[in-house]
Amino acid sequence: MVLPRRLALFNRVATNRVTRPVAGWLPGFGVVVHRGRRSGREYRTPINIFRISEGYVAALPYGVTDWARNVMAAGGCELQTRGRRRHLTHPSLVHDPNRRDIPPVIRQIVGMIGVTDFLYLRPGPPRRGSSI
Repeated sequence: MVLPRRLALFNRVATNRVTRPVAGWLPGFGVVVHRGRRSGREYRTPINIFRISEGYVAALPYGVTDWARNVMAAGGCELQTRGRRRHLTHPSLVHDPNRRDIPPVIRQIVGMIGVTDFLYLRPGPPRRGSSI
């Protein structure tokens, strides 16, 4: 874990509520729509995510958190980014100390806080009849 767990809890309780309405529209941000592994409840988690040639990469500044575990267990998620909704599949965790797929300015920022773990996702066909 790179950032303190207490900061993660604060972000989940306070910051996420403020950023969720705009994160799906801002560059470098998105809202991951996923289901709880045990509860089956739908969650919407704002994250930093970036487009790459094969799909998307999300930085994991708190390590592998519940949202990432949920996405891994489900084999994918929905992503709301830049006003569009996309179905993403084939999640894979990658440890990359060079942060090669992160935009240069962001690479420096995540490097300062020591982020080296990322979740990669690929576009998949849209799901029919599913809320996520």
